[in-house]
Amino acid sequence: MPTINHFEIPSDDVERAQKFFGDVFGWTMQKWTNPENSQKDYWMFETTDENGNKGLSGGMMKRQVPEHAMTNYVTVPSIDDYIPKIEQAGGKIMIQKTEIPDMGFFAIFIDTENNQFGLFEVKK
Repeated sequence: MPTINHFEIPSDDVERAQKFFGDVFGWTMQKWTNPENSQKDYWMFETTDENGNKGLSGGMMKRQVPEHAMTNYVTVPSIDDYIPKIEQAGGKIMIQKTEIPDMGFFAIFIDTENNQFGLFEVKK
């Protein structure tokens, strides 16, 4: 069953946001530079509960546009299989299926209530 496995936090000031989430939740972030686009640096982190059990993975990036919102990503076996389901249910594609080198693919959608969400497909 598809489930949310990753969320992304856009920020106007990445250092300030990292300090905030580090101070509040203890999250530490590791920089990941996209080999195909060094302009879009990304910081990855893992969340854990009070007992150290792994939670969702997260990412942080510089806000791309003023309306760039926090985004939850649902992992699915095939983004291509879900596009028609989303469109038939009234959703819209915002960013077409895009490759993340050595990781997989993502696409961004808007649901019927104007909420943004993403799909992630692991590279096979």
